[in-house]
Amino acid sequence: MDRALVVALVVGTLQGVFEWLPISSEGNITLYLVVVEGMDPTVAVQLSLFLHAGTGVAACAYYRNELRELLSAVPHWRPTRSFTPEGATLSFLVVGTLSSVVVGLAVYRLLTEIVTELAGGTFVALIGVLLVGTGVIQRVGDDLVTTREEPSLFDAVLVGSLQGVAILPGVSRSGVTAGTLLLRGHEGVDAFRLSFLLSIPAAFGAGVLVLLDVGVPSVSPLAAGVALVTSAVVGYATIGLLLAVVRRVAFWAVAIGLGVLAIVGGIGVGL
Repeated sequence: MDRALVVALVVGTLQGVFEWLPISSEGNITLYLVVVEGMDPTVAVQLSLFLHAGTGVAACAYYRNELRELLSAVPHWRPTRSFTPEGATLSFLVVGTLSSVVVGLAVYRLLTEIVTELAGGTFVALIGVLLVGTGVIQRVGDDLVTTREEPSLFDAVLVGSLQGVAILPGVSRSGVTAGTLLLRGHEGVDAFRLSFLLSIPAAFGAGVLVLLDVGVPSVSPLAAGVALVTSAVVGYATIGLLLAVVRRVAFWAVAIGLGVLAIVGGIGVGL
């Protein structure tokens, strides 16, 4: 099999699995592409962002019943300062998505400038630092007592903004958003549900952003398509299982461990 297609299958599978875990799918895929495959960091970031559209499709399929209910409520939705219990989830998604768009566009431009200035070891070490930060946030969130039942306007703006920041490779979108909801006092299952629902517009937005900016990432169209389809299929097959696993395994330790290895490896490359 052509090497490009093998790489496409690997990164599509990694995206389909890592997207649901509180470790950075974008950061780890970028790390793999740069260190193992020798890909240019800018192209690696663009491809890892592009793959989010595949897991966006998987999330839509998994949450199709809840999304159907939310969409049916859209014509009756009105923006308010305080979220009503019956419309709290929809309000959270609308405000959170708008916050993600504003912050994400600014961070994407900053990211493009930063990545083009970084070389080999420095880039890998930066990813490691961001992974360690993600692990720390997740670790703190795991120890808090949960008390909140519905998301608030502040939750939506805060979590949506952090989701925009998570466009940086190494910052786990699910880890930061779910971890912040835990910090805000939301029960674990609800925190991940809100986090994954909020990921759907962000996932498609990341893919569209890359397409509008550079077109299909600088790999063959066939390889890009294979990676995208693989991420969607694997993502749908694993989301239920991984949601159950997330409730039981301390993935904060995984993020910190990978981050430390990336820092050490990056420093080694730079020497």
